[in-house]
Amino acid sequence: MNGRGGPRFAPRLLGRRVPPAQVAWLTLVWLLLWGELTVGNVFGGLLAGLVVVWLLPLPVLDSGLRIHPVGLLVFLVRFVMDMLISSFRVAFWALRPGAPPVQIVEVRLRSSSEVMAVLITVALSALPGSLVLEAHVRERQLVLHVLGITGDARAVTEADVARLENRILVAFGTRADQEELR
Repeated sequence: MNGRGGPRFAPRLLGRRVPPAQVAWLTLVWLLLWGELTVGNVFGGLLAGLVVVWLLPLPVLDSGLRIHPVGLLVFLVRFVMDMLISSFRVAFWALRPGAPPVQIVEVRLRSSSEVMAVLITVALSALPGSLVLEAHVRERQLVLHVLGITGDARAVTEADVARLENRILVAFGTRADQEELR
């Protein structure tokens, strides 16, 4: 986005902005619906995309996400490692006789961004052995069901969530989001 709130590059057609990315996306959908890659289908998709984007312009919205490539790489590498470790922990407790240690833990998020809270919630739910039972975004609270952590599960879970939150904010957060953690 540029400082004026519009797309970086959006040519005008009869006075209205026509974002090329939206036209390209609609063209791709058109081609997938027709199921054939022909010159006629490509031109038909481009024409349909132009008409739809011109007649039904979408408002410009800021998602609150910024992709930082280095932070994203660090997040992905560490997330894969966390998934492997969590998978082995769950497998260990599943194969071991007896009941595994299960606890319900409340964790407070440091970020006030709803977008970041959603990303953190999705990431936590994707990890084996943890599940977000409740998310109170306004209060910055998550209630987690954790499996396989012995000892002080609350301290371990809070530290793990804080590290995950930090990596997500570095990978996807705005400057304001990142400043909140300092």
